[in-house]
Amino acid sequence: MGRQDLADALDAEMMRLLLPEATVRALDAWSAGPGARYASGSGDHAVAYVPAHWSGVEPWPDGFAARTDGRIATVDRAQARAAVQRAAARGEWEKALVASYVWGQGRTGYGPHRLTEILARPGVADAVAHADRRLGEAGAVAAYQALRGAVKGLGPAFFTKLLYFLDRRPHTPGGAPRALILDQRVARVLRVHAARVGRESGVPDAADVAAWIWSDTGWTSHRYDVYLRFMTAAADRAARAGTGRPWSRPDLLELALFEGAWDPAV
Repeated sequence: MGRQDLADALDAEMMRLLLPEATVRALDAWSAGPGARYASGSGDHAVAYVPAHWSGVEPWPDGFAARTDGRIATVDRAQARAAVQRAAARGEWEKALVASYVWGQGRTGYGPHRLTEILARPGVADAVAHADRRLGEAGAVAAYQALRGAVKGLGPAFFTKLLYFLDRRPHTPGGAPRALILDQRVARVLRVHAARVGRESGVPDAADVAAWIWSDTGWTSHRYDVYLRFMTAAADRAARAGTGRPWSRPDLLELALFEGAWDPAV
């Protein structure tokens, strides 16, 4: 079997098995403990940032703290989503990008400098507008493909945040997957899980294949499609299995993985 054949076999095993029972128990424990603050949804997931550190970034999104303030502020997913969608409704595509980027970077010191460089690239607004159109017309994977490599310096760990906030479609179990954030933390959890599934299922070279397909960045649109289908199917199966599982929504499952609720090596 070629490398891609092995990757396809590993993906198929992950989709067949989805989440093992030990994982479900770990996620249930997270929901009852640290994850309980998200009982009403992922909108309460907040990050800290210092508004004054972003003073050189234009345009500044509505609803974010004034940049004359040097104190630490917070912005949660609900606020970031509202800012992104307000900007999108007005065709203010740079504002939409800034809102998602600030939420994604938080207090990381190099964030403002990198964002200033990204915004200086030609065609940024057009690229975001095109991705938003593709999101509405053809879904999250098409929008991902539209943004992949479109703006130098804007990688998938950040533009999937933008797509997540732009996606206005409701989650319908069994329907087309909504956009989800895919970043290094989540990919590393899935890498370890894929390697374990491959070993237990007899997929040759499982660890090497898992490291290839769930790398730290640079994911193809095919990999993003696999990710969305896996996360959506796993969340939907959990929802069907019983009530009282806040994580049984795809974006909350993503947040649980990001927060380390599940260690697939255990």
